[in-house]
Amino acid sequence: MTALYVVLGVVVLLALAVVVSYNRFVRQRNLVLESWRQVDVELRRRHDLVPNLVETVKGYAAHERTVLSNVVAARSAAVSAPTLGAKAEAETQLAGSLQGLLAVAEAYPDLKAAGPFQQLQAQLAETEDRIAAARRFYNGNVRALNTRVEAFPSSVVASLGHFEKAEYFQTDDPAVRAPVGVTFSAPDGTSGAPTPSA
Repeated sequence: MTALYVVLGVVVLLALAVVVSYNRFVRQRNLVLESWRQVDVELRRRHDLVPNLVETVKGYAAHERTVLSNVVAARSAAVSAPTLGAKAEAETQLAGSLQGLLAVAEAYPDLKAAGPFQQLQAQLAETEDRIAAARRFYNGNVRALNTRVEAFPSSVVASLGHFEKAEYFQTDDPAVRAPVGVTFSAPDGTSGAPTPSA
């Protein structure tokens, strides 16, 4: 009789462990979804800034049609990207085209000094920071979920509950990864040798 109670106790403990693990998967999945919504909010904020930025630059540099059309096309692709992987790729293209647009602005002192352009540039910089923070939070939640999906014994519960690994949101902007050169001016006004940034 004692053996039966022991077996029943073990079964009850296993059932409780499965329920606790299942509920934790549900919480983690919902956290991943919620953190993705935050990334999406920030991406939409960037998408909303792009038309105003393009119009402002167009007012000063209308002949830069290629750069302007690249930004508009990249924004359109980012807005309509159907999957997370496609969205990551489209957002990388949009970030690159925006860098090109801001580089064009460097050649137009009147544009750089214009209040609306400065405001939009500041909003874009703030948005980029918020996107990066939201992406880190999302990817951290994805990593936690994916680890539990793969690790034993939680992988058994994941299989039974049909919990699958989530996809990371990774953008790969070569301009961000490339080393930046810094030039120092000598006292006589000549440029010093470029020094790579750390």
